[in-house]
Amino acid sequence: MRRFVTSESVTEGHPDKICDQISDAVLDELLRQDTGSRVACETFVSTGLVIVGGEVTTTGYVDLPNIVRNLLREIGYRHKFGFCPETCAIINGIGRQSPDIAQGVDVGGAGDQGMMIGYACNETPEFMPLPIALAHRLTHKLAEMRKNGTLSYLGPDGKSQVTVEYEDDKPQRVDSVILATQHTEEILDESGNRITKNARDELIEKVIKPITGDWIDDRTRYFVNETGKFIIGGPQSDTGMTGRKIIVDTYGGIVPHGGGAFSGKDPTKVDRSATYMARYLAKNIVASGAAERCRIDLSYVIGVPEPTSVEINTFGTGKVEDEKLSQATKKLFDLTPKGIISKLNLLRPIYLKTASYGHFGREDPDFTWELTDSADSIKEKIGK
Repeated sequence: MRRFVTSESVTEGHPDKICDQISDAVLDELLRQDTGSRVACETFVSTGLVIVGGEVTTTGYVDLPNIVRNLLREIGYRHKFGFCPETCAIINGIGRQSPDIAQGVDVGGAGDQGMMIGYACNETPEFMPLPIALAHRLTHKLAEMRKNGTLSYLGPDGKSQVTVEYEDDKPQRVDSVILATQHTEEILDESGNRITKNARDELIEKVIKPITGDWIDDRTRYFVNETGKFIIGGPQSDTGMTGRKIIVDTYGGIVPHGGGAFSGKDPTKVDRSATYMARYLAKNIVASGAAERCRIDLSYVIGVPEPTSVEINTFGTGKVEDEKLSQATKKLFDLTPKGIISKLNLLRPIYLKTASYGHFGREDPDFTWELTDSADSIKEKIGK
């Protein structure tokens, strides 16, 4: 059976990703000072404006204007890109966490109800679906080319989208690649309404082809800045909010998303920590050889430590029954919030770097949910 699967990614300068990064920068600063900080931080950006709100309980202190302005500079925003870190207005709307919620979390219960989903597959070295893996690599490449000066005309805002052709659930080729990147006026043609052919070709040769490699062929289609030009970008052209890129953050739409966003939430919020744990479990199951693909669904109720359900689906690729994998998982791992936090060592200021280019499939020693150190234990538990 042939099918086409599409996933997208956005750069760190995309308005929604600016917000995710600000929210996680606040979280990191509070965890750096007080590992017991309870944080639920949301950010909104628009033309010349940043609003940060939410609920926090902590002994720490955040110099919010300083964190926001430094982060915007690091992302690459300047006056010429329509959003000035030095002059944008910053409004602080952070309040105190509800004591009604705290009394359930303080005794080890989940910080909220909800469904959390983890996934892994063996079609890429990072155990991620190929479409989202390529999409993330493309946006990261855009940022790299901009920051190292190779393509000095690039701006911070940008997007990618990749469509992969599958045959019998195996990726065969890249059917199309979309790249939309903010830029300065220097690459516009004589009409002033389109980028030059040379600039388009340069983006294909220096950004797209090094990433897509052997997955492209003579039928692959390229769409680069198809509106013609992309000078006005970032918060000047579009509002941004924390948590609006949850499919970009996870698996690119290959599997459902549990519902909750990640950024700005401390790990007592199972929206974040249990999703990280579900990814860890799914990845270790695939790494153990027990399945080629694995999806894990967890669910929780606020104030209760143990999950209300643990379901595993290997899509017919499992070497043992899904129920046997589910039972082995529940016996091997502590899936309470405290157990997850301890297992993955989550009470650390590591979250800002998760907020761009996906929370999964990344090679970083702080991303403990990407380790495969339990693959042998799983293999032993289910029997080789």
